[in-house]
Amino acid sequence: MSDEPISLLELNSRIRLALSGSFPDTYWIIAEISEIRSNRTGHCYLELIEKNTENDDILARAKATIWSFTYRMLKPYFETSTGRHLEAGLKVLVNVSVEFHEQYGLSLNIKDIDPTYTLGDLARKRQEIIVRLEQEGVINMNRELEFPLVAQRIAVISSETAAGYGDFIDQLAGNSYGYRFHIRLFEANMQGIKAEESIIKALDRIYQIENRFDAVVIIRGGGSKAELSCFDGYDLAYHITQFPLPVITGIGHERDDSIADLVAHTRLKTPTAVAEFLVAKLAEFEETILEIRDNIFSEITTRLGNETEKMEYLSEKLAPVTRSAISNGLNNLALIEQKCKNDIGILLRNHSDGLGKFAGKIIQSGKNRLQMELTFILNFKTLLNHNCNRSIAGKLHRLDLIGNSIFYLDPVLVLKRGYSITRLKGKMVKSIKNLAAGDKISTQLSDGRIESVVV
Repeated sequence: MSDEPISLLELNSRIRLALSGSFPDTYWIIAEISEIRSNRTGHCYLELIEKNTENDDILARAKATIWSFTYRMLKPYFETSTGRHLEAGLKVLVNVSVEFHEQYGLSLNIKDIDPTYTLGDLARKRQEIIVRLEQEGVINMNRELEFPLVAQRIAVISSETAAGYGDFIDQLAGNSYGYRFHIRLFEANMQGIKAEESIIKALDRIYQIENRFDAVVIIRGGGSKAELSCFDGYDLAYHITQFPLPVITGIGHERDDSIADLVAHTRLKTPTAVAEFLVAKLAEFEETILEIRDNIFSEITTRLGNETEKMEYLSEKLAPVTRSAISNGLNNLALIEQKCKNDIGILLRNHSDGLGKFAGKIIQSGKNRLQMELTFILNFKTLLNHNCNRSIAGKLHRLDLIGNSIFYLDPVLVLKRGYSITRLKGKMVKSIKNLAAGDKISTQLSDGRIESVVV
């Protein structure tokens, strides 16, 4: 150990020499990309980490670099092989050399990459997500929802500028049946690191007003597998499984279904296919209604035909019986009429004398009854006149008594008998409690008025 001080540059130089001697070769390492960026010169700068498999704690961290001449070859090779961009969150198997620079410190220089490892890791993660959804018992929940018979109110998650969204709208608006759809767009990022979070937020906004819609459509109109990796996340898949409306996907995967496709109610290849599906559903419903209508008309026509045949049969069967019954009835009426005429003639001849006597009795009885009623009316008239005169005399006597009472209660006469009326502000004073010292009062006597002040 030397007591002689050295500069930082010299120390870093010794570290560089020591590391180059200790790590002379390249090494294949497994790490997860935590951060990645490239600059205008074409160099790529990364942060590599290793996590604890049990709790995701970071166990190790290192800076790494892919120089531009290497990056120009590795990037397309990796993306073509895996269908994914080099992006944060990917696990990679890379060949690195250990480098130490006096000014920039320790760094790993990436010289090569093995895409097959990343493919295996992605497949493993995908399978783990599917197994987790199955174990939680939610993977089929959205598919088990009953699709509405008439789905015309559609919530769409997409980017407004996406060509797929335009194709979807055009296909619905120009459908040959003339069906009308009510579309509302909930914009979201449809690719990149923040896409999954953005789509989940759009689902949350729809959930707040889910009773206004019949179904949810997620569309974006194609792209490479790398651009569509956001649809393989657990969080998005779980939100779709829990959504109370049927979710239809048309996100344009070229080959394999995404996990979002697997859990959605209906998975279709393109936005246009989604629009055709919605139109076909309405056409299917209309066809069912028309078929029911035709069946009803057919049943009514058949029933009417059957009933008409029955009526015609009964008419043919009853006509002769009816004609015979009418003919017999007319004959019987003619016989009865003739018998009645004969009987009446005989009766009149046999009782002509008796009828004359009976008529005389009726006339005399009527005269006697009229005389009795006339006598009753005259007696009632006399009694009525007497009662009316008595009643009028009683009423006149009562009026005289009331007049005398009113006369004696005349205020002028009351004042002449020594009484007076006291008023305060024009109002009659009925109690001394209504007066206070200083009140000006007026006292009315029979021959004048006195003004005074209460003390």
